[in-house]
Amino acid sequence: MSGVLNLVSVGPGFGDLIVPRAIAALRDSNVIVAYELYLRWISSHIEGKEIHTPPLTQERERALLAIEKARSGEKVALISSGDIGIYAMAALAFDEMKDGDDYEVNLIPGVTSANACASLLGSPLSHDFATLSLSNLLCPWEWIENRARHIAQADLACVLYNVQSAGRQEGVYRILKLMLESKAPHTLCGVVKNAYRPGQEVSIHRLDELPSLQFDMLTSIVIGNRFTQRKRGYIFTPRGYNDWHDESAAAAEEPVLPSQAVWVFAGTSDGNALARKLAAQGHQVVVSTATEYGGELALQDCPGVTVWAGRQGVEARKQALLRHEARALVDATHPYATLMSQQLMGLSQSLGIPYLRYERPSGIAADALVCGSMEEAAGQAMDKGERIFLATGSKDIAAFLQAPGADRKQWFVRVTAEPEFIQRAIDLGIPRSRICAMQGPFSQGFNEALWRDWNIDCVVTKDSGDAGGYRAKADAAKALGIPLLTVRRPALDYPLQAATLEDASAQVGRWLQGGKPA
Repeated sequence: MSGVLNLVSVGPGFGDLIVPRAIAALRDSNVIVAYELYLRWISSHIEGKEIHTPPLTQERERALLAIEKARSGEKVALISSGDIGIYAMAALAFDEMKDGDDYEVNLIPGVTSANACASLLGSPLSHDFATLSLSNLLCPWEWIENRARHIAQADLACVLYNVQSAGRQEGVYRILKLMLESKAPHTLCGVVKNAYRPGQEVSIHRLDELPSLQFDMLTSIVIGNRFTQRKRGYIFTPRGYNDWHDESAAAAEEPVLPSQAVWVFAGTSDGNALARKLAAQGHQVVVSTATEYGGELALQDCPGVTVWAGRQGVEARKQALLRHEARALVDATHPYATLMSQQLMGLSQSLGIPYLRYERPSGIAADALVCGSMEEAAGQAMDKGERIFLATGSKDIAAFLQAPGADRKQWFVRVTAEPEFIQRAIDLGIPRSRICAMQGPFSQGFNEALWRDWNIDCVVTKDSGDAGGYRAKADAAKALGIPLLTVRRPALDYPLQAATLEDASAQVGRWLQGGKPA
């Protein structure tokens, strides 16, 4: 008698997501081979059957056992969660089959992890997308990184499987860094744990917030593309092509940029001041800013410069620098924008363009409590205050609100008056009545009045220097007698750095006159 091998998909974890054809195959089989966890989802369909449950690490043994049973004439169901043909047991079964086998093979599809997670988030996979497993047990890590790089450069939506395990902690953060090199930091993403199982957790984040999170093997990450939007607490990716542009169209929409100019990557008042000084000296200057609002400020503050505004991926920056034959690259981004600085240093090295880091001097107040990270600051803030004011910017709010015990405190924030920054604070759970959305820097008097009115008893800020309003915050906290926690600047190994406007402009001048980088 010829046997039967049913390759059965049982979905993400709830019985009502198992397709009827899978249930029929289970009932028709007299031998069940599965990882023990899956039995709880199908117990009502396999009563009285011969059951084998080799452990999780013995996938090939499971496949061989099922095949041997089918060769002996049994009707066998080899079980896998999700879809058995996607990162699962079907490939192992086909690998172990022989061309001379005569048992019948039936593959029953199921709801994949990607489908399940996407459904809980909304509709983020409505256009082209990719899936990528981060497990390097069966695939070399360099292949995984190479595929991630191409997914990011194509700006495909994607689902990351096997995100993090006890023995593989850092890989996901390397992949997220690769994604951020080409995808915009505000790209909407979802994190889903235990999809359609007990302990289900679903959350929505920006791409640049993901590196601060912890994951596990029960978690999948869904990363959107540049068009992914948020609505009613869900994310979705539009299906239409009307607003899609290829690289040539994007280049055509780029403002007319001068050739052989100095490129100043700004985002701070110091950066605009340097761009203004260089333009006044007769140099061609391009100011690149992350936001349209930043571009408007640069146009106001820097007569004679050309502004390139908006979040660009590293590949777009590379092509623009090459296309316009940039002569020097000045990194005047915020002291805490480490990812951008690392990208700019990499571009400088790969393109052979001189790089200068221009950064305002540090000036931490003598009586400030210094923290090495946002996570450390969150812990200290909750030890010292009940009504905590965050002057750290919108990007770092999540590090505080997602810290253990944060729900027992009252949080107040000040963010730049950009709609997306305000929305980010709201999405993280900050009530609108506790959001101050204004463009800084702010005076000591303003800080005192605001904090007194809100009964603030602890303030957290960054070492942003006098130009960033740090001294005014420190003096206001001292006057009110409340603790000021200051998060230390991250340390990067810059190849060349200037701390004053004069030194920075002099160095750029030497380069433009044919001098060598110091």
